[in-house]
Amino acid sequence: MSVAVLWFRRDLRLADHPALLAALDAADEVVALFVNDPHLQRASGPPRLAFLAGCLAELHDRTGGHLVLRTGDPVPEVADVAREVEADQVFVTADFGPYGTRRDAAVGKALAADGRRLTPVDSPYAVVPGDVTTAAGEPFRVFTPFHRRWKEHGWGLPADEPTEPKWVTGLRSDPVPQGPDLGAITILPPGERAGRDRLVDFAARVADYSRGRDFPAEDATSRLSVYLKYGCLHPRQALDAVKYRKGEGAERFRAELAWRDFYASVLAAFPWSARHAFRPEMAAMKVDTGPDADRRFQAWAEGRTGYPIVDAGMRQLNEEAWVHNRVRMVVASFLVKDLHLDWVRGADHFLDRLQDGDLASNHHGWQWVAGTGTDPAPYFRIFNPTSQGKKFDPEGDYVRRWVPELRHVVGGTVHEPWKLKGGPPRGYPQPIVDHDEERRESLARYNKIREHTTERRPGPGARRSEP
Repeated sequence: MSVAVLWFRRDLRLADHPALLAALDAADEVVALFVNDPHLQRASGPPRLAFLAGCLAELHDRTGGHLVLRTGDPVPEVADVAREVEADQVFVTADFGPYGTRRDAAVGKALAADGRRLTPVDSPYAVVPGDVTTAAGEPFRVFTPFHRRWKEHGWGLPADEPTEPKWVTGLRSDPVPQGPDLGAITILPPGERAGRDRLVDFAARVADYSRGRDFPAEDATSRLSVYLKYGCLHPRQALDAVKYRKGEGAERFRAELAWRDFYASVLAAFPWSARHAFRPEMAAMKVDTGPDADRRFQAWAEGRTGYPIVDAGMRQLNEEAWVHNRVRMVVASFLVKDLHLDWVRGADHFLDRLQDGDLASNHHGWQWVAGTGTDPAPYFRIFNPTSQGKKFDPEGDYVRRWVPELRHVVGGTVHEPWKLKGGPPRGYPQPIVDHDEERRESLARYNKIREHTTERRPGPGARRSEP
């Protein structure tokens, strides 16, 4: 009886799983394997680890208790499992991240030494990174032409869930991880079923997505990003759910999934862009360091800047391990252009705190705001936190939800508590910086760069956010 191994990674589901179908087609029985990789464990904050643990618990149940868990370096662990069951092939959903690419190359080499092979199938994206290129075969660096070609390329239909797959039983397995104690942090329900339920709910109200997604007090965003991150859903399923939906809402949602594919393609082609400015001239931008910069960073991280929309966003991050898409841009702009801190510092903080932290989307989204990346907002576009709050939270409902010190401030006046009689309510700080002054300082720093380099005109594109 022939055996294959399916090594689960960012594909923690059974439906629409081409690698699973390929393994079932190649062998009579399949080992369902997950390897707890210490490298990825160290790189993941508590919310992501907790969500992952929940996904693994559900997957363990859905495989009839036959999910095999091993802990350690995937290179020897995967090779050992394949050797134990005498499997000729280990099937995976291909990984295009910097670490995943190196890891898979090493695993493939270890398997080949035993006469076995690693067989990548599909990807976690609607379109495989590298499949959408310019006419010259080069990776796109600008979203708009990528989006146009992405739509022309298209994607397949979701595959059905296999009926009664035959899993290999009796192998040694570590216990399903419990995940860290999150305390007061609340995360979304993990797993494939929860992802499907959320997709069905969102598809029914996608018509309002284009308008409502900008208003953080409304429940108008999809909240699907964490399910896409861990592969509880595939983007094909999300695209299929809205394929008959017309109008701006559905089109905007499809574009957000294209942004996700675009950033994955950029990271695959330019892996150094996770840590370094995509626009090399922007690497010369002066950023603040030292004790005072550290104090400002801490005030930002705790939601104690004195700017209500910024503080609401950071407190939402601290309590829900998620931030509304519009507010992500506001708080990122504040850190980079009001506090003059390095975008990498903010991106790393988000990656540690978010349940949906995805390297490609997170870090390239931060670069968009910082003016250092693909499709950068012109550097002189600096979000005014007060006007952003007034425009997108006009009644102050979002701020009052997350900043209890301001809960009794009526209406839109909540966005300027320093103008209240007697100043901000007890316990809420005065603004830690003056936005107008810091805007001028940011532009002065930018102009110093322009004196020594030729400004590259940013390409056309839309604003960036999480779907």
